[in-house]
Amino acid sequence: MKSLGPAVFIDTIRKVSLFSSLLVSLAAPAYGGVIVNSPSNGSEVGTKFTLSAAATNCSSQHVAAMGYSFDSSGDTAVITGTAVETPLAIGPGTHTLHVKAWGDKGSSCVTDVVITVSVARGGANAPSDAVSVSSIQTLENWQGAHDDGGSGSSSGTMEVVNSPSESGSARKFETKFSDNGDERYSVIFGDDTTSTNFLYDGWVYFTSSSGSVGNLEMDINQVMPNGQTAIFGVQCAGYSGTWEYTKNAGTPDNPIVQWMQSKAKCNPRTWSIHTWHHVQISSSRDDSGNITYQSVWLDGAQQKINTTVPSAFALGWQPTLQTQFQVDGIGGSGKTAVYLDNLTVLRW
Repeated sequence: MKSLGPAVFIDTIRKVSLFSSLLVSLAAPAYGGVIVNSPSNGSEVGTKFTLSAAATNCSSQHVAAMGYSFDSSGDTAVITGTAVETPLAIGPGTHTLHVKAWGDKGSSCVTDVVITVSVARGGANAPSDAVSVSSIQTLENWQGAHDDGGSGSSSGTMEVVNSPSESGSARKFETKFSDNGDERYSVIFGDDTTSTNFLYDGWVYFTSSSGSVGNLEMDINQVMPNGQTAIFGVQCAGYSGTWEYTKNAGTPDNPIVQWMQSKAKCNPRTWSIHTWHHVQISSSRDDSGNITYQSVWLDGAQQKINTTVPSAFALGWQPTLQTQFQVDGIGGSGKTAVYLDNLTVLRW
C-alpha cells in the first residue's frame, strides 16, 4: 500500500492491466458503488480491526482501484483491484473511515463508515469515562537527553515516519551509545494532578539492531496535588530478563531510586524483529505516591505484578503529565533504531 495524491490516482487507474479489468463482471449494473462489509456503520471496534470492502463499478465505469483514509487526512492508501481486505489500526475515539473506488475512466465513489474505537484495548481495559490521550508519538514537543543516572554516553535523534508504521505516523528513535549508555526521550502531554489510575498502551517495533538494546523503559510521571511527582517507572529489562519497576527507597526529599525485579519475564532482545508488538501497562497510586504496579501485557499476554511501593519524588515540577521512552544500550558501543506507534495513555 502506498499513499498517493489525486493526480497519481488517475495515472494509476489508466495503467491497470487488462487482467484486472476482466475481473469486473460485464453484467454489472450501471449504478454500483462501494460496499463495505466490515466494519459496519456505527459499530464499535478495537484499535486493530479489518476493513473488508468491494466495488464492482463506479458511475457506470469498471473499478480499477480502491482505497481508504481516516477523518480529514489527505493521505489515501490505494489498492489496485475491486476489493479491499486489510488490517487497520487507529487510536480510540470516534472516526470516519472513507472507503473509496475509482473507475477506469476517472470516476470516483466513496462510502463513509463512522466507527467508535473502544477504550477496551486488547487484554487491558479502562472504564468508559477514562480520559484518553492518543497519538502521543506524533506530538512535536518530544525531547531527548542522555540519562545521567546510567553509565557511558549516548545521543539520539527522532523523527515521525510513515514506514514502518501501524497508524501512518510512527516515531523513530535512533540512538548511538558507548559503554552501555542510555538515551531518555520524553514528552509532556497534559497536567492532570487528580487521576490515580493509568493505562499505558503503545506499539513497539524493533529492527535488527535490537541485539544492542539493553533495556526498554516506558514511564509515566505525574505531579500530584501535594506538588510531589509520582514516577510510574516500568522497563523490559534485558539485563535481568524481567519486567522491572521503580521504587523510592529513600524519602521524597532525599530519594534513592531502585529498580525492582518482578517475577514477570521480559527481554527486549528476544522480541521478534520487523514486527509490531503491543505493550500495555496498568498501574495506580494513592495520595502519598505509593504506586501499585498491576499488570503488563505483551501482545495480549498478561503478566501480573501486583506490587505496591513508594515512588514519590520532590522534584519541584509544575503540574505535569509526562511520558518517557528510554532506550538503554548494551555493550561497548552501538546504534539502535526503535519505533513507537499508536501511543495512548488513559487515566481515570
